Amino acid sequence: MSQGAYGARLVGGRYRLADPLREDGAGVVWRARDEVRGRDVAVRDVRLPRGAGDADGGRAAEGVERAAREATRVAHRNAVAVFDVVMEDGRPWLVTELVRGLTLAETLEAEGPLPPHRAARVGAEVLEALRAAHAAGVPHGSVAPEALLLGNDGRVALTDFGTAPAAGPGGAPGYRAPECGPGRPATPAGDLWSLGALLYAAVEGRPPAGGGATGAGGGSGAEGAGGADGPLPPRGAGGLAPVVGALLRRDPDARPSAEEAARLLGAAGAGGAARTVRASGHSAERRGAEGAGRARRPDGADSAGGAGPPGVGRGPGPDPGPTGGPAGGGGGAEPPGRRAAVAVGAVGLVVAVVGLVVAGLVYVALR
Repeated sequence: MSQGAYGARLVGGRYRLADPLREDGAGVVWRARDEVRGRDVAVRDVRLPRGAGDADGGRAAEGVERAAREATRVAHRNAVAVFDVVMEDGRPWLVTELVRGLTLAETLEAEGPLPPHRAARVGAEVLEALRAAHAAGVPHGSVAPEALLLGNDGRVALTDFGTAPAAGPGGAPGYRAPECGPGRPATPAGDLWSLGALLYAAVEGRPPAGGGATGAGGGSGAEGAGGADGPLPPRGAGGLAPVVGALLRRDPDARPSAEEAARLLGAAGAGGAARTVRASGHSAERRGAEGAGRARRPDGADSAGGAGPPGVGRGPGPDPGPTGGPAGGGGGAEPPGRRAAVAVGAVGLVVAVVGLVVAGLVYVALR
């Protein structure tokens, strides 16, 4: 699409297109000027699914318009804000804030795979955008390297909110969760699977083959590279391996919650790796195993103030005293104060016995 064809076009009576920024499977993104507000914006000319008839195209356009209007509720630094959606020429045009930079796809093409710790930090910011969107009731449905902007100012921003209905069956190849295939809606758990696929691509340069609803080779992904549990993490994942493997589990209930994923990404971003991964579908069992109904925070500490490595609970009992002894609980060492009291009592008993013996000897001698 040439700049001359659209460069002077006014969309919606207020957004004047300037020059194309990028083109991908979801359409063309233009730099534009909002002549009402006097600011630069980005305008996406949404590309509807190929081969769709008039009726199917109309439904897809309505779906994009509805999803885009819902996406205006998402407000977070790591989410590109959706300002407006305009229906023109029978298709939707999405108006968003303008973030200057490259997509993750462009970065991977230019620089190659990212180091695991950098990929983890990028993934942590994508996760924050998803958590904000899910809190607003807006699943993304199209998480992929093309939808992630790495700003020139260092900002990491997830874009393309609202475009999922136009992505066609299965969404972006290799990045759609197994349960979110044709005719099925996007879900928060599906977004987490897509985040795992994005992290896989960040360190490997390609999505997991056969892992999603539409695998990299276009298959169903029913027999993914990792078998029933999902694709295996790439060998170069390093500290990212636990979180990538957990997010790519085929069973949505077996995947970690967003909070657990944040803990794992934090460990990987710091250069380490979490040893335990808790599934989101068994929260009641986890709380019972940790004792006294206390929930464990993502940093490994429990709500009563105890701390310890992930997966290791603390027994019930009072907090440690000034002497630094462990909290009470069966099998632990006795507090120093109690040991001292026992020792004093034993000494006193010995002194009393010796005194009685001496007194007896003196009595016999005097007789």
